[in-house]
Amino acid sequence: MARFVVHHHFARTEHYDLRLEMDFVLRSWAIPKDITLAEKKRILAVPTTDHPMEYINFEGILPKGVYGAGVVKIWDTGTYDLVEKGPEKIVAEFHGKKLKGKYALVQFTDKRGKKNWLFFKMKQQKIRP
Repeated sequence: MARFVVHHHFARTEHYDLRLEMDFVLRSWAIPKDITLAEKKRILAVPTTDHPMEYINFEGILPKGVYGAGVVKIWDTGTYDLVEKGPEKIVAEFHGKKLKGKYALVQFTDKRGKKNWLFFKMKQQKIRP
């Protein structure tokens, strides 16, 4: 099982940072809106630079003049199981305090040709008796 953290970042603009432990770094996406726990509601996730593993427990203040200056708080943390990983799609089963269940990150190309991602909770499949 790999670890994840979601930082609530009060920088120039308030946002969330989703960070997944992957390939010995924290692969990261900035999420400009509240993270939804509702199924199938898609939210924008903008890829950012990978962060070092030490950042997984970081809470504090990034000083003025530093990239991302502002207050950083942990919104959620836990582990995840990687279900699917490809260049344009990541599916993971999250085991956090808030993020629970299967979520997907899916890459898309916007109208201007820029690649971004959508983050959403996948619909839970019902098991029939």
